[in-house]
Amino acid sequence: MTVTTFIKSATLTLMITLTAGAPAMAGSNKVRITQWGYENGVGAGQGGHRNRMSITQDGWRNTTIATQDGARNRTVIGQSGRNNSIEAAQSGRCNVLGVSQHGQGNTATADQSGRCNALGVIQTGNGGNVDAVQRGRGNIAVIVQD
Repeated sequence: MTVTTFIKSATLTLMITLTAGAPAMAGSNKVRITQWGYENGVGAGQGGHRNRMSITQDGWRNTTIATQDGARNRTVIGQSGRNNSIEAAQSGRCNVLGVSQHGQGNTATADQSGRCNALGVIQTGNGGNVDAVQRGRGNIAVIVQD
């Protein structure tokens, strides 16, 4: 099974279990996914409680893989254009992650663990690449590329 096939299968399974416009909830975790365009793929997983995840993709062939484990973590992912890719992982408590990519061929990888970390990434244009890791407590990082 290729990664693309896996992502499409996981996305289809997730979409079947969601009601239109309503977040999926388990252990008071919430996921909201909105996709337009074509061949966009999402893989999302949550463990713990009171985690929130919103993923919106537009355009073509955008891919997001996001996981959360812990409590009160918040992930917001954007994307537009085409062939953009995001991998995001959160563990711990009260971490906040926001990513917004535009254009095409942008890649962002974010890994947070610990407590009360904040990370924001904004990329516009084409071919941007961000790889960010936060560990510990109270870290704040903002990355903007044009």
